[in-house]
Amino acid sequence: MAKNVKYYATGRRKTSIARVWVSSGTGKITVNGRTIDDYFPRLTWQADVKEPARITKLLTKIDVLATVKGGGISGQAGAMRHGIARALVQLDENLRTALKSESLLTRDPRMKERKKYGRPGARKRFQFSKR
Repeated sequence: MAKNVKYYATGRRKTSIARVWVSSGTGKITVNGRTIDDYFPRLTWQADVKEPARITKLLTKIDVLATVKGGGISGQAGAMRHGIARALVQLDENLRTALKSESLLTRDPRMKERKKYGRPGARKRFQFSKR
């Protein structure tokens, strides 16, 4: 890995968008100017974000700088995971097979279903009264 070279990728999940820069470093992850422990308080969210680097065994060899917006915290963690995986493929094309086998390069297509007219939600119906 070349020094001072940053690899950029975009990750998406639900309505969250993560802009991710990966460079060589010591394993520091910064999200919106805050540390990963500060921004993602749950360990499951932190594990989600670190998963691509853990699978490729680069957790202590790269630094991640991310700007995340939209959606909730869980969606933002998923968007960062997607972005980091895509940036790692730019860093080294040989990592693609490992990341693809774990489905980290595929954008999760699940979205919130829209509310339909004549109903209080996407599928829920108003209460029915027989009499």
